[in-house]
Amino acid sequence: MKRIKTDICVIGGGSGGLSVAAGAVQMGAKVVLLEGHKMGGDCLNYGCVPSKALIASAKQAHAMNHGAKYGVSDVAPTVDYAAAKDHVHDVIAQIAPVDSVDRFEGLGVQVIQEFGRFISKTEVQAGDTVIEARRFVVATGSGPFVPPIPGIADVPYYTNENIFDLRERPKHLLIIGGGPIGMEMAQAHRRLGCEVTVIEGMKAFGKDDPEMAAIVLENLKAEGVNIIEEAQAEKISGKAGDVTVHTPKGDFTGSHLLVAVGRKVNVEKLDLEKGGIAFDRTGLKVGPDLRSVTNKKVYAAGDVAGGLQFTHVAGYHAGVLIRSILFGLPARQRTDHIPWATYTDPELAQVGLTEAQAKKKYGPALEVVRFDFHHNDRLIAERKTKGLIKVMVVKGRPVGATIAGHMAGELIGMWAMAIANRMKMSAIANTVLPYPTVSEVNKRAAGAYFSPRLFDNPNVKRVVGFVQRWLP
Repeated sequence: MKRIKTDICVIGGGSGGLSVAAGAVQMGAKVVLLEGHKMGGDCLNYGCVPSKALIASAKQAHAMNHGAKYGVSDVAPTVDYAAAKDHVHDVIAQIAPVDSVDRFEGLGVQVIQEFGRFISKTEVQAGDTVIEARRFVVATGSGPFVPPIPGIADVPYYTNENIFDLRERPKHLLIIGGGPIGMEMAQAHRRLGCEVTVIEGMKAFGKDDPEMAAIVLENLKAEGVNIIEEAQAEKISGKAGDVTVHTPKGDFTGSHLLVAVGRKVNVEKLDLEKGGIAFDRTGLKVGPDLRSVTNKKVYAAGDVAGGLQFTHVAGYHAGVLIRSILFGLPARQRTDHIPWATYTDPELAQVGLTEAQAKKKYGPALEVVRFDFHHNDRLIAERKTKGLIKVMVVKGRPVGATIAGHMAGELIGMWAMAIANRMKMSAIANTVLPYPTVSEVNKRAAGAYFSPRLFDNPNVKRVVGFVQRWLP
């Protein structure tokens, strides 16, 4: 058995773990990184990257069949589903070197391609190596949760971990789960020529603002995605090519089944009990500083920290940990400025509080300003006018923003910056943007906050009238 002593041992080579390892080693710390599966984690191999690549293929197919409104004849696309999957894997291959073993070893990280498990409060074993470290960072991420639906073990099914390896286009894809993953895959497969039925036990996009979710759902239904809500999957039966999901609202039969009902954190291989590390089904029990409440040598980053499960959150956690672990400075995570987006068409994005959350927290102090996309000249030119932005404002500062519409994932960035830096609405309103751009949606929303204060205020009119009479 080999032994290693190091400053930091990072367990998990996904977004959070790689960011900690790269930052720490380049600042002079000795770092050991353990990864028993694929470098880059879920995001690169099974999540963000492949899903957006497949969505790009679907977008291209959809555009070919919807050109008439631009003066370009509609053409029925010939979809090569296997070639679309080749595109997906080519995109992964182009990004993979950034997350590779070679790159991190080149930076000075000692990479051990084995799963790590705690054998004491101060030691982790990976293969035939024991690592003793001053600090450990657990960044093992999460994987798809497969609910124990009767019959599910007896039929073939897909999750986000293997759907991108499927090369035969499904004739009729059944999707259990109407959250972001399920809906993104539903629209992408519909645009690539599949029949699609989404079966959701509660409400589709149930965690999002219902008014904004309705904008997206209307478009998905118009494209032919069959969405069955409040239909809990009670049983699954059938065989390869002929799978039936039984629900209180009827039985739904398709050729393929995708399960997209949520995520579970990856802690089962870690032997956390031997490390004296408290945890539950949501992840490690940590404080606001991301430090284990029971083992002060251990920190968590990303999904296993028990909070929001997004790649960019894992990267943000890495910055918090580097400040704390390397420099000994107080550092705490916050979540009020974390944005997220669902990459359907139209997109759905959120940062901070939703309207319902803000009303509950701030009551009558809350103002909600709105701007409809159909008033934006660039969106009119692009014929992408279905959309809405809502900004929740308290005492002149945004506390949340929700956007449903074209490029919502890009537009939300301005509000994430404003909330992160506690900027006022005036900072957005004073920003000069090129015309015509989609980002004017944000400026116009800020203008909607000030308009009644300027144009409906009798005091302003009295002052203007006085100035005009006496101005030389």
